[in-house]
Amino acid sequence: MNAKFIGAVVTAAAMLGLGGCAGMDRQSQNTVGGAVVGGVLGGAVGGTGGAVLGAGAGAVIGNQMTPPRRY
Repeated sequence: MNAKFIGAVVTAAAMLGLGGCAGMDRQSQNTVGGAVVGGVLGGAVGGTGGAVLGAGAGAVIGNQMTPPRRY
């Protein structure tokens, strides 16, 4: 496939996915963001297994790094 086409599809999917996060609270956004970053980094280092482990670890870290809400 053409590299430009693949890039356009990935960009469109990312934009649609990020649009769905508008109604989420900050902790949920950080959890999803951590999972995405962890999955990408884990996949780059360890293939599919690394992506799965990285996504799980990133989700936990993103969730726990969210500061508590002040009411």
